[in-house]
Amino acid sequence: MLEEMASEGLLRTDSIPEVGEDAAATVGMAETLSEEEQDELRRELAKVEEEIQTLSQVLAAKEKHLAEIKRKLGINSLQELKQNITKSWQDVTSTAAYKRTSETLSQAGQKASAAFSTVGSVITKKFEDVKNSPTFKSFEEKVENLKSKVGGNKPAGGDFGEVLNSAANASATETIAEQTQEETH
Repeated sequence: MLEEMASEGLLRTDSIPEVGEDAAATVGMAETLSEEEQDELRRELAKVEEEIQTLSQVLAAKEKHLAEIKRKLGINSLQELKQNITKSWQDVTSTAAYKRTSETLSQAGQKASAAFSTVGSVITKKFEDVKNSPTFKSFEEKVENLKSKVGGNKPAGGDFGEVLNSAANASATETIAEQTQEETH
């Protein structure tokens, strides 16, 4: 059917003037057409409108058939959306622009990682230098002396976990003592 339409010249590639686009030319053309030519064009217009209506009906029937096939296959809208997104993502990732951008970002990430590593090494080195400096050692000794004076005879070197355990034990002991006092009164 499309081949017939193409051979009859019904499928045109040139543009057709829109309503109001070239009204003067359209009015002039209608006046130059004979009555017989106008009748022929009216019949052709009716035929084209009928073909458009037929094609619309065929398209609607095909869409209904497509929906039925998808329903029988268990394909729903969500699955179609997922497939479309996956396909679109594959199309994007296969483009040359995406590949160039990905490579550029990868290289930039590697350079940034190397830079951060270097900065981290420099900071670590500076901390080690400060820790080994005579000023820091003097400060550390003063803190140790103060700690021993405040703490009394407690052995040095207790870690944070030991402090938490001793605080928890003291709290538990106080709670048990309070409960005992309440029961005896």
